[in-house]
Amino acid sequence: MYAAERQQEILRLAHESGRVEVLSLAAEFEVTAETVRRDLKTLDRAGLLRRVHGGAIPAGRLDFEPDLTEREATAPDEKDRIAKAAVAELPRSGSVLLDAGSTTGRLAAVFPVSSTLTVLTHALSLAARLADHPGIDLHIVGGRVRHRTRAAVDAWALRAYGEINADTAFLATNGFAATSGLTTPDLAEAAVKRALMAAARRVVLLADSAKFQQEHLARFGSLTDVDLLITDTGLDVHDAAAIERQGTQVKRV
Repeated sequence: MYAAERQQEILRLAHESGRVEVLSLAAEFEVTAETVRRDLKTLDRAGLLRRVHGGAIPAGRLDFEPDLTEREATAPDEKDRIAKAAVAELPRSGSVLLDAGSTTGRLAAVFPVSSTLTVLTHALSLAARLADHPGIDLHIVGGRVRHRTRAAVDAWALRAYGEINADTAFLATNGFAATSGLTTPDLAEAAVKRALMAAARRVVLLADSAKFQQEHLARFGSLTDVDLLITDTGLDVHDAAAIERQGTQVKRV
């Protein structure tokens, strides 16, 4: 099958199912995942598909949001490396804010047992992972819980973060780009992320490279609001340098 024929079939499948996944497409067409990613990049540049984490959706569907379980199963090796690198960014003492997300969830899973930090999070799954740490002073930020992300949103969460002045916030995102900034599909989630960023003196963004140049409905910040981006080596060195020229340190792991 020629590339153009494969891309036409990918486009058909995306419109039929609402989403296509890199690994399933690679298996169906008996090609490598990298070949599929090139196909999706071509279709994205043509404005026919919109690349998202792990695959693509029909152009215009900026509100698409995969379930937390699905996101946790995507790019696990990259997220593990990012989480381990993020451990080195934990302050020796003081307070930490943890955003809701699959990569921040991996950070919670590898928190040092010896940690004595004060940790605040609005993500139920992250709180559950940290609840047994004897030295952590854990606080759960409340509000309406969204089923798709298992995270609290709306007025209670916003009010709580508005009263906090933490040392470091570990932030998650669905997409990041130099132009469109930090984006997520849900407006309520975006509002909480914005409040979380404002509540910390230092912001560390944990995002795998597949999220680079992805755009979603709700914008909650700019890369210039981020002190450090920890991502994987899939982010091109030239793109990393362009981000650093804007004032954000980039660590590729």
